[in-house]
Amino acid sequence: MQDNVRPKIGRSKQHDLLRQTFGAIRPTFWAIGGVSLVINLLMLTGPLFMLQVYDRVLASGSVPTLIVIGSLAITLYAFYGLLEGLRGRILARVGQRVDAKLSDAVYEISNVLPVRLGAKSAKLRPVQDLDTIRQFLSGPGPAAIFDLPWLPLYLGIVFLFHPVLGLVALGGAVVICAMIGLNEAMSRGPAQDAAGQSGRRASAIEDGQRNSEVLTAMGMQEALSRKWNAQNGDYLTTQRKAVDRSGFFGTAIKTIRFILQSAILGVGAWLAIKQEISPGVMIASSIMTSRALSPIEQAVGQWRGFVACRQALTRLKRVLHLVDDQRDIMDLPVPGREIRIEQIFCGPLGETVPYVQNVTLALEAGEGLGIIGPSGAGKSTLARALVGVVPPLKGVIRYDGAELGQWSRPKRGEFIGYMPQDLQLFDGTIGENIARFRDGASSEDIIEAARVADVHDLIVGLPEGYNTLIGRGGRALSAGQRQRIALARAVFGNPFLIVLDEPNSNLDSQGEAALTNAIQTMKERGSIVVVIAHRPSAIASVDKILCLNDGKMAGFGPKEDVLKQVVQAVPQQAVGGGGVR
Repeated sequence: MQDNVRPKIGRSKQHDLLRQTFGAIRPTFWAIGGVSLVINLLMLTGPLFMLQVYDRVLASGSVPTLIVIGSLAITLYAFYGLLEGLRGRILARVGQRVDAKLSDAVYEISNVLPVRLGAKSAKLRPVQDLDTIRQFLSGPGPAAIFDLPWLPLYLGIVFLFHPVLGLVALGGAVVICAMIGLNEAMSRGPAQDAAGQSGRRASAIEDGQRNSEVLTAMGMQEALSRKWNAQNGDYLTTQRKAVDRSGFFGTAIKTIRFILQSAILGVGAWLAIKQEISPGVMIASSIMTSRALSPIEQAVGQWRGFVACRQALTRLKRVLHLVDDQRDIMDLPVPGREIRIEQIFCGPLGETVPYVQNVTLALEAGEGLGIIGPSGAGKSTLARALVGVVPPLKGVIRYDGAELGQWSRPKRGEFIGYMPQDLQLFDGTIGENIARFRDGASSEDIIEAARVADVHDLIVGLPEGYNTLIGRGGRALSAGQRQRIALARAVFGNPFLIVLDEPNSNLDSQGEAALTNAIQTMKERGSIVVVIAHRPSAIASVDKILCLNDGKMAGFGPKEDVLKQVVQAVPQQAVGGGGVR
């Protein structure tokens, strides 16, 4: 049994994408740090102005002195406002730059997660995680973090005013820092629970929208509403707990800051009475202490955003490696001779248990293969392995002698056509869906694919023809119309391998005849057509039959021989059932 060679997974390179992205903005952060330095120096304007007013202007009664220092203060405040606005604009652009650098990979992750992880992907929202990171980077949170390192500067100035005032301010800062540590320790769990509940809540909404017809027709809305209310109640409970924790510490820190500011005034008044400091120093110390602790309070206010950003970044790091890094792949010529399946073992999406075991067969150009078997026999799983949706657990599939991983994903689209059992069309025009949204797809190729699927007349009969918008999931079309358009998409570009999973499940007799003709046409053009059979009419044009039973080959060979040997012996099991395994 040959060991499986899985598709290349560029874990290190994709992991480096995050490092490269944040490495590219590191100089910008240094620049923001420099701007923050000037901003914090300019924030000394207020306390120094008050110090001069109390100790110079009021003592001397000099109006010109008041005008001069007042004009200087206004100028410095204007400069401060300019830099503060500049810092905010830079941070907003930093968030957008991170989004622009990662959005392509994150969107790809979002699309491949169901393929790689199966049901385990339901709670992951990479695009939302990137939105969380961008929103935090573009908000006031980073500014508060950049202001935090200047806390010692303000406390040092208070110490210069008088050591007793410095000790009072330092004691308050230590208490507040301890509160921040407790906030982190006690809020981490509720924040993670809230994030998990939010993901499950979003999944429930998507499920309801995707299955709205079933909900309406089968009267399931009331039952699912009860489930939603219970789930939403859990979400609100976790949210309330997270908000209560962070709110408690935020309020406590604000209260301590107010107390500390008054304590500085009280101690300053006592020192002024003893004539150890001037009244101006008393006021300036109070303002300076308030300014020193203000970034801490702002940081606590942004703590939920910071924690959410950190958790989102952690989740992105965990899933980013799932994107195949194929930048170094040298594409081979498009295959056109044969496909060989050699002792293949494969399982459903996200599973490591093989549902298909030890399947070996070969198909030549122009041949058609029908795969039959009872529900759950592994038919759809084998189909997904053929087109590269799920990697083999063991064994290998070769296309003209090469494994699928030797072609990049865009190149694969030139020689693979796939029509899944749970087919989905995309929001766009009919023409765009048939052309797989390829840039530069010609009208001739689109119409040719539609003619092969015998759906051209149906399309031109619509008010806007190929420009008809079909809406999300193709809901503007009937199930049969969607299936025939999906068939046209599968044969677009005359691919070498065409895999059709129960392609006639929604077709009438006319549609089944069109399907049979399409399979025959593509075979004559040299394509290998693989059909997962739900009804015997789907395999009318195939040459060979593979019968699967419990994931193993129960028969393989010419259609007449296998049907005579297997299907006639157990007709209900061999042909019936449309399982998704």
